[in-house]
Amino acid sequence: MDDKAKILLVDDREENLIALEAILSSLDQDLVRARSGEEALKALLTDEYAVILLDVVMPGMDGFETARDIKRRKKTRDLPIIFLTAVNSDPDYAFRGYAAGAVDFISKPFDPWVLRAKVSVFVELHTKNKQLRDQTTLLREQAALLREQATLLQSRPEEAPRHVGDRLKSVEEQAELVGKRVPPSLRADFDELDRRLTDLRQTLDGDEPS
Repeated sequence: MDDKAKILLVDDREENLIALEAILSSLDQDLVRARSGEEALKALLTDEYAVILLDVVMPGMDGFETARDIKRRKKTRDLPIIFLTAVNSDPDYAFRGYAAGAVDFISKPFDPWVLRAKVSVFVELHTKNKQLRDQTTLLREQAALLREQATLLQSRPEEAPRHVGDRLKSVEEQAELVGKRVPPSLRADFDELDRRLTDLRQTLDGDEPS
């Protein structure tokens, strides 16, 4: 399984893409190219990305239009976008960029250290969120299995495994740890998991679920 994060590089100029790849190669992540706003939007339909580096000035769909379309989609609305601008760009770009959903601006030519540092922050955040999402999914699967065992416990207690309660306690402890770090984007899923665990605990304890 490939645990590398994907970083989308959007620029219509080949030399700029080469520069970005050279600077970011040391992060050892998957660098994906897009030569236009349309190409970037197409790439976002099939893969999940940690961050987008998006050129402002491009023929056809520019960076601002591309960013607005990205933010309109439910799947990508929370995806961080770093705009790439020329040093002498219009001061109004910053206002328009943040209005379109940018989290930061970096001027060309790029300062390699600054660029790597900013991108690495979003890669780390993406990785941690993915780990929490995977943990939540695993806990949900464990809760479903325990619910089946609890049902068996009620109907045929002599055939039910005696360690259901111990396993539930373990899952509850794991869920408590995950809950302290769960990001807002996963809060709804986690709350549903927590509700299921509460109902399951009440079932095992002989109480009526709420």
